Amino acid sequence: MDGDVDITGLLLAWRAGEQQAFDRLFPLVYDELRAIAARQLGREHHGHTLDTTALVHEAYFRLVDNTRVVWSDRSHFYAIASQAMHRILVDYARRYRAAKRGGAPARVELGETELAAESRADTLIALDEALDRLAALDVRLSRVVECRFFGGLTEEETAEALGVTARTVRRDWTKAKGWLHHALSDRVGDLGGPL
Repeated sequence: MDGDVDITGLLLAWRAGEQQAFDRLFPLVYDELRAIAARQLGREHHGHTLDTTALVHEAYFRLVDNTRVVWSDRSHFYAIASQAMHRILVDYARRYRAAKRGGAPARVELGETELAAESRADTLIALDEALDRLAALDVRLSRVVECRFFGGLTEEETAEALGVTARTVRRDWTKAKGWLHHALSDRVGDLGGPL
């Protein structure tokens, strides 16, 4: 039996109420989840307190607890998993920024690592806020960004996850990148990375 069919079958079984199906699913998708996590952490500052394994496990717990999601297939699952990882990193960045503004007295001289970490946290938060604004205008465009940029899905996988054609994904990806570049250019300058 094909791996994709096994994954889709287990997702459908889990949706039908078979709780053990999700536990059997995790070993099958673990390597791909680690690859998604590594891509997302690759955009973070060096020395991030979350590592790939921690991000995968935190996302797994969020996915298990999210009973409202109706999984349709493998690509949809990876898109939702990448979205969960993105939310975890944004939550982390917000906590980091709040801690930096919190009770500890501010230092006059900060090391390069601290400046880079604060800058990356601000950039991630700004990107998340821009994605929320984009979603208010066009939900599909923001979903394409989540799948392509955060999930590392191909055009074809993104198309499958969103139920559109690869051509539509290609067009939406171009529109979304232009919109985000414009929306973020005033706030954070160069985003870095392949957006």
